[in-house]
Parts: sequence; C-alpha cells; structure tokens
Amino acid sequence: MAFADKYLKKQRLYPDYITDTVSEQLSIIVTIPCFNEPDLLPSLEALWNCERPDGEVEVIVIVNSGEVVSEVILAQNEKTIVAAMAWMTTHQDEKLKFYLIHQANLPKKFAGVGLARKIAMDEAVSRFNKIDKPNGIITGFDADSGCDTNYFVELEKLFKKHPKANGANIFYEHPLEGSDFKQPIYDAIAQYELYLRYYMLAMRFAGHPHAYHTVGSSFAVSANAYIKQGGMNRRQAGEDFYFLQKIIALEKFYEIKTTRVIPSPRESDRVPFGTGKAISTFMEEGITDYKTYNYSAFLDLKKFFDRVDDFYGVNYDIYLHQLIVDLPGPVRSYLKEDNFFEALDEINRNCSGIESFRKKFFGAFSAFKVLKYLNNVHEQFIEPESIVVCAKQLLIDLGIETKGIYTAKELLEIYREYEKTHE
Repeated sequence: MAFADKYLKKQRLYPDYITDTVSEQLSIIVTIPCFNEPDLLPSLEALWNCERPDGEVEVIVIVNSGEVVSEVILAQNEKTIVAAMAWMTTHQDEKLKFYLIHQANLPKKFAGVGLARKIAMDEAVSRFNKIDKPNGIITGFDADSGCDTNYFVELEKLFKKHPKANGANIFYEHPLEGSDFKQPIYDAIAQYELYLRYYMLAMRFAGHPHAYHTVGSSFAVSANAYIKQGGMNRRQAGEDFYFLQKIIALEKFYEIKTTRVIPSPRESDRVPFGTGKAISTFMEEGITDYKTYNYSAFLDLKKFFDRVDDFYGVNYDIYLHQLIVDLPGPVRSYLKEDNFFEALDEINRNCSGIESFRKKFFGAFSAFKVLKYLNNVHEQFIEPESIVVCAKQLLIDLGIETKGIYTAKELLEIYREYEKTHE
C-alpha cells in the first residue's frame, strides 16, 4: 500500500482529474483555486519565471463554481479556462508542468475556496501517492498572487534541510505602491498587512507557541502531514487559518524568509472575510485609521501564558481560588466563561509530565481560542485601538525605537524587517 491509499479512499470527493504518468522526480505541487478570476495568467507567468529546483514541479489550477452562480461568473470562468489552456500549451518543460482542472456545480452548502483548495490538494496527494512520496511538498497559492524567482528553490531547500518538516509559511509582501491600483488601495493594504503582522507578533510576544502567519497564498505542507490532519477543510472562508493551525500543532513547522509571495491588494467580495473583503470595507467605509485588537489584551494574555507551568499538577479548587487571583480581570472573566479550568483539569489527569502538559495546554488554548478571547474581551472590557498606536506599542516592547514614525507604511517596513531577521 502507498502512504495515502486510506486517506484517498475515505476523504477524497472526486476521482483523478490528471491521468499523466507521475515522474519519480516530482517534488513540489503548487495548488491554485480559481473562481471568477481575471488575473490568473500573471500568476502563472510568475511561477513560470521561477528558477527550476533539483526536483520537478507541477502546478494544478482548479477553476471552480457552485450550483448557484451567475452567468457573468460562469462566463468569466470559461474565459479564464480558454486563456489558461492556450497559455499552458506553450509553457511546459521537463522541470515544470501546468495542469488545469475544471469542477463546476460544487454543492451549494460547501462551494467556495476551502472546497476548491481541498480538491486541488487531494489531487496533489494522489499524484504523490502514485510514486509513494509522503514527503512531497504541496503549496497553497492564489490565482492573483506573484512570487520571487527563487520560490521553488527555497521551498525545496527548506524541506531538504528539515526532511521531517510538516509544513512552513512563506514570507509575503503585498505591493505598497505602483500603477496597478489607486493610492487608497495601497494605503489600505499597508494598514491591513500591518495588522496581520502585529497580530502574529503580539501573539508570539504573549508566549503562544503556535503564532505563525496563516495566509492561503503562502504556505507549504508535506503530503504526509496533510493527510495526517485530515486534509483541507471545506470552509468558505478562513480555511487557511483552520487548516494551518492543525498542521502547526504537529510541530516541525518552519518559516521561509528567503523568498516572497506577493499577494494582490485588490478588493474582493468572493469571501466574507480575509484580505480582499477587508480592503473592500476600507474603500466602502473610507477607513483611514484602522482599529484593531488593543495591545493591552495581548499583555493581559501574556501574564496568563507566563504562568502556564503554575497550572501543572494542581486541582480545580486551586485554579479557582488561588492561581487566577492575580490574573487580569478580562482574562479571569474569559477563562470562567469558557470553562477553561475544566479543560485544565482534564489535561492534568492525562499528561505524563510538564512538557506534555504545555503541549496539551496550548492545544486547548489554541490560536482559535486566542481569537475568541480577543473578541470576548473587546466586547466586554476593552476598546479597539488604532493599528498605528498598537503596532508602535509592541515595537517598544520588542526594543525597537519608534520616535518620529507615524504612518502604517513606515511601521510595516519595520515589521517586515523584524520578521526577516528574528526567529
């Protein structure tokens, strides 16, 4: 049996789309969901222009649509298919091959980017399964993204250096200037990307071990890790966050900072949240000062995470009457409302030592739980704050001078550099 036989039999929704023989040298498969997308070809060109790695690469584009979709979108999908197929006939070589699969009439309940990613990534698993390669690399990419020319080479280098790696995120940078978009779009994306970086680094500063970027256009996983965690979910938005949190929990998750993915900053109404939706909201509401999670909420959380070991090996009464007394009020309130101490009790009954306890603790107080905590305390106790103010406050605690820095773009450049140079 090959490594993914059981997974494909139980979890796969559609049979093989691609019938070409799989090369034994195949090492990377890029998966691209594509729906109502007018800008696919520049993304394919960016991948075509990449340096070729030692192994071979396949790119799988899935043009998809649901049971209920407008004729305008169907027409755009058909236009995309015709253009992409024509382009692919002249862009194939021994190291890099492009495939397009078309799946219309996806079930109304699930049709969306999560299901499209699942179909493409399951196809990638099937390709690697044919050569029994569990360490094959599967990447998420978007149909409106670009990348640096060393994208494939650096991916391959990371997984060769860490042969047991379960996954990695890839450094990303939205364009902040140019002629493709109006200036308000560039101003908006500077604030939104600053928010993404602030959120991740504030969570990391608070002490959560699962603090990584979870962006759908810039991640990679091993085929084996993908099936181990049950594959991609079918969420219509946020699928990347939920999927990658499961991969991150496996540990051996890395950051690739020696290449870039370049996501588009454009507006979009294709998903209910995410970058495209956020930029649309910026434009519709004329937002010039983006409000986000107050930095004080992360500092409160840090006081809790700093004391994780204190909760090891103690009973429920001690949690309630001794250990939480010194925690900040918003944290105490959330922990009680969430019944988290019951989870701690369960963890303590089922761990073999302090290392096991820490792992289970952050499995229970996951990145999703952090998000729930932040939403909860901002509803009840804390006001949102300007992203510029919050980002500066975090930088001060990271030991970085912010005097004379006032704009989101200036702060974003500092955040990008900090991430590139710090583990």
